[in-house]
Amino acid sequence: MSLIKVTNLTFAYEGSYDTIFENVSFQIDTSWKLGFTGRNGRGKTTFLNLLLGKYPYSGHISAQVGFDYFPFHVAHSEWLTMDVVSDIDPDYEHWMLMRELTQLRVSEDVLYRPFDSLSQGEQTKVLLAALFLKDNRFLLIDEPTNHLDMEARELVSDYLKSKSGFILVSHDRVFLDNCIDHVLSINKTNIEIQRGNFSDWWVNKERQDNFELAENDKLKKDIKRLSEAAQRTNQWSHEVEKTKNGTRNSGSKVDKGYIGHKAAKMMKRSKSMEHRQQAAIEEKSGLLKNIETAESLKLAQLAYHARELAALDHVSLYYGERQVCSDVSFTVEQGDRIALSGKNGSGKSSILKLLVGEDIAHTGTLRKGSRLKISYVSQDTSQLRGSLTDFAREAEIDESLFKAILRKLDFARVQFEKDMSAFSGGQKKKVLIARSLCEQAHLHIWDEPLNFIDVLSRMQIEELLLEHAPTIVFVEHDRAFCDHIATKIVEL
Repeated sequence: MSLIKVTNLTFAYEGSYDTIFENVSFQIDTSWKLGFTGRNGRGKTTFLNLLLGKYPYSGHISAQVGFDYFPFHVAHSEWLTMDVVSDIDPDYEHWMLMRELTQLRVSEDVLYRPFDSLSQGEQTKVLLAALFLKDNRFLLIDEPTNHLDMEARELVSDYLKSKSGFILVSHDRVFLDNCIDHVLSINKTNIEIQRGNFSDWWVNKERQDNFELAENDKLKKDIKRLSEAAQRTNQWSHEVEKTKNGTRNSGSKVDKGYIGHKAAKMMKRSKSMEHRQQAAIEEKSGLLKNIETAESLKLAQLAYHARELAALDHVSLYYGERQVCSDVSFTVEQGDRIALSGKNGSGKSSILKLLVGEDIAHTGTLRKGSRLKISYVSQDTSQLRGSLTDFAREAEIDESLFKAILRKLDFARVQFEKDMSAFSGGQKKKVLIARSLCEQAHLHIWDEPLNFIDVLSRMQIEELLLEHAPTIVFVEHDRAFCDHIATKIVEL
């Protein structure tokens, strides 16, 4: 057991006007199972890279352990998997690797296959197994759940629960709750560490936010009351001071000493109120700095003239000679929120592409309503480059609405000036979702829309779908999201 100490860490990318971290200090126990959370673009991956020594920074990071990062870069994916593992850890022992693979339910035969022939889920498990072969290392695990189906996520979460000494970046609430014992959160103005799992952290955050909102409201009322009282008292002291040069109603001379004393007393009272008001203003300024805004999103889906929008009747899909899935039947009716479920490779994305209109070899019957307008969010964000303005124009959507939605999804205005290729994975996914929300459509089809997207934005999207109840067919492996959203589940 040892400590990783971060002291006065300050970092900004060269040539950038964004400061990612400024005078950040905290410490981590190397025995912790640490979940790392924060909105997209806040610097989670950047911080992991700073621990790895990839960028120069101001401040100090001290540690008595080395760091390893997941996912490893695989330079030769055509190699046999056992050779890929040897490249990661030349000194590994076979029995130790088999112990890890057994826990992850990966058979030994994958070691004798080319790494690029493995499924994405198998590749993830092999690389995680290789990660945990090394001693005296603190492990930096960056978004391992992407491309894992629900069953694989549960398995990997149980695997990590049996380990210790890592930072885990994930936005899957159920996954995090099962396998972490501390949360490291990048907030708007600082970094905090709390004991417990994600749900514990979220309850504490909501409690703190509600307390600060109530205190802020109370102080606003106090400031207004004190300001008005100080103005009245100040006005009275001036009025009393004026009477020093006047006379009483009886005609006798006024007692200037008494009146001066009374006016001074009122002025002192006024100054006291102003000091209390200033103190309240300063106290108020210390609140609300880390409250995350999650404004409601809107979706105006077009009404369709018929109840049924699409239907698959005993459909089987093929890629060349290989059958991807067989005998799939379901109907999409207005108001349905249909989740396609199944293991990776079971044909979920292919079914969505068939519905969208891509030319995929199939048997059986696909029926789609006439003049049906579909809005599609793809898994792939690699094509995103250029400006948001050009993207909105090419997509024929309202640029102002598009950028307003991105603002609600926590895009800073400075991001609007950047090339999309510089966006984080989560920010790119938000671009596709924002475009979809701007499009006029009868049916939304979303393929793993939450990959890389932060938890608060996931909650915003959940609220959107529950409030506006659009017709949607989607694939998503976030169990909490599916449990909240789906009205029907089609198991492949």
